[in-house]
Amino acid sequence: MEQIEALCQELKKRNIDFLRDELLSKHTSFRIGGPARVFCTPKNSEQMAEVVGLCRQNGVRYYLLGKGSNVLFSDAGFDGAVLNTAAMAGAPRFEGTTVYADAGLGLNTLCKAAAAQGLSGLEFAFGIPGSVGGAVYMNAGAYGGEMRDVLTAVTFLDETGTVRTLPAEELELGYRTSIFERTGWHVLSAQLHLVPGNPAQIEAAMQELMARRVEKQPLEYPSAGSAFKRPQGAFAGALIQQCGLRGARVGGAAISEKHCGFIVNLGGATCADVLALADLVCKTVKEQTGYTLEKEIRVVE
Repeated sequence: MEQIEALCQELKKRNIDFLRDELLSKHTSFRIGGPARVFCTPKNSEQMAEVVGLCRQNGVRYYLLGKGSNVLFSDAGFDGAVLNTAAMAGAPRFEGTTVYADAGLGLNTLCKAAAAQGLSGLEFAFGIPGSVGGAVYMNAGAYGGEMRDVLTAVTFLDETGTVRTLPAEELELGYRTSIFERTGWHVLSAQLHLVPGNPAQIEAAMQELMARRVEKQPLEYPSAGSAFKRPQGAFAGALIQQCGLRGARVGGAAISEKHCGFIVNLGGATCADVLALADLVCKTVKEQTGYTLEKEIRVVE
C-alpha cells in the first residue's frame, strides 16, 4: 500500500517512533486483535498533531488508542495507523485544587498522585484500567462518580489539526459518551478540579472500592470491562443473568460466571467470538425482557 509506505518514510524523517504490523492483542485488555499496519507512539501533543496531519495528507486511516481497556479490534487487525498515547503520559501537574493530566496518563496513576496531594474526587476512578484520554472520551464512571463530576476543561486536536481547549460544559458529557465520539476530535490533555481531603481517608476509600472490584468483577480474565451499557430502568448484568446466560460461551468468549455484565476471554477468544456472543445476549435479552442492550465496548474494524 503506497500510502502506508509514504507515511512510514515521513515518520522516519521526523524520528517519530513506530512499528510495522504490530499485534493489537498486545495493547488491549481483551488480548484480542490482529496487526496494525503501523503502530505509532508520539511522545507529546506536538508529535501527535504531526502524525495525525501526516495520516490525513497520505490518506491513511488512523485510530487513537490509550490503554486499550474498552476496545475490541478486528481479528484482521487495522488497515491503517494506530496512534498510541502511552508515551504522552507525563506526571500530572497540580496547582492548588486544579490538576492537569496528559491523555496517555493511566487513571490509577492519576488517582494515586491526587491522593498523595490530599485531593479528593477521583476515588471512583481508582481501578478503572484506562487512560485519562479514554476516560474523557467515554465519560468513564463507576460507583456513583464519573469524569464530568471533576472535569473542567479539555485540550484536544480538532478536525482541522488545530489544538483547542473547551470547558467541560461544552463537551456534551453524558452516560458513557461525549462530544469526542461524534466529532473526530482527539483528546490531548484534561484539566480537573478536585477538593481538599485527608490523604489517608482518600487512600482508604480507593482501596475499599478496589476490594469491591476484585470481589465482584472477573479481573482474573482478559476483558474490556462492562460489555453493555446500563439500560434505563434496569441493569445489564441482572437482565443477562435473568435470561439464563451466565457462563454462555461462543468459542473462547464467555459471559462471566462472576459478573454477567462482563464478556471475558477464557483463552484464544477472537473478535468474532465476542461479537457473536454479544449479539446472542442482545437478542435473548430483547426477546425475554423487552430491554434493548447496547454494547459499551468500542469495536474497531
